[in-house]
Amino acid sequence: MIYALARPLLFALEPETAHRVTLRLAEAAQRCGLLGLAGQRLPAQPVEVMGLRFPNPVGLAAGLDKDAAHIDALAGLGFGFIEVGTVTPRPQPGNPRPRLFRIPEAQALINRFGFNNVGVDAFLENVARARWPGLLGINLGRNADTPPERAADDYALGLERVYEAASYVTINVSSPNTKDLRALQEAATLDALLARLAASRERLAERHGKRVPLVLKVAPDLDAAQITAIADSVRRHGVDGVIATNTSVARDGIERLPQALEAGGLSGAPIRARATQVLGALARALAGEVALIGAGGILSGADAAEKVAAGASLVQLYTGLIYRGPALIAECVEAIAARVPA
Repeated sequence: MIYALARPLLFALEPETAHRVTLRLAEAAQRCGLLGLAGQRLPAQPVEVMGLRFPNPVGLAAGLDKDAAHIDALAGLGFGFIEVGTVTPRPQPGNPRPRLFRIPEAQALINRFGFNNVGVDAFLENVARARWPGLLGINLGRNADTPPERAADDYALGLERVYEAASYVTINVSSPNTKDLRALQEAATLDALLARLAASRERLAERHGKRVPLVLKVAPDLDAAQITAIADSVRRHGVDGVIATNTSVARDGIERLPQALEAGGLSGAPIRARATQVLGALARALAGEVALIGAGGILSGADAAEKVAAGASLVQLYTGLIYRGPALIAECVEAIAARVPA
């Protein structure tokens, strides 16, 4: 109800400004104790995935809290887990503004942020300040000025730096907003990257005395051969999970809407069906051997339940929160609970 009243005011602001204001308001509400009851209204729906026990299967997708600066406030909304980032080894400003666009007629966003973030050192300082004891995913990317042939170095460095602080680590090779990043999804390149990171993870597990799950985040703009190759590589190198999916470069069905042809990744309702198709194809290819996290176009509880029906054990929200507000979290938890036998 509160968000329904606030949304017109927020939507009157430039989108990136509204993003920043919303996070500050969440911080203020958390300090005043106004978020504390959000999680208590959710039904108990614990789920074991990747060797971790999630209090509920609905999480926050990476991108909303790029710098891990708002973990406690966001946790107060009732998420079962939170993913922060994308973080790169060195700080970078991202692409020039404007770089975030609303398409309200389609309940969609386009962003071309370009991994703007404070860099891994400041990022980890923010993580250390958070008091929330829940499950925290950390999403890794490469710096824009790192040559593509050195991309694996950035991911390996990121993995080493965040390993101790993370409940799981996501390897983001699917953002369309860093030049040549999606080329890392090509079969031979991805196989080499995952081989290196799997070996690094084994060394880190021995050093830290814990095995942190590795998750791969993929694009919705994949064909059947690419999906098969990704599934084979993920299985071969012991990757624990796949997030399906990131944003899309396609504009199917929204081409005539204002701002629909802005460059960047499309998220929200227009990509729901395609993201679910990719999720389902991965589920069939992986046959339960690797956990799946459904993301992309979840605007209702029914959308979340659809992801679970397609093979997801967990789901993540981002754009849906912009349009629906925090009530969407409880709605998704309840819809999944209604579908999954206790």
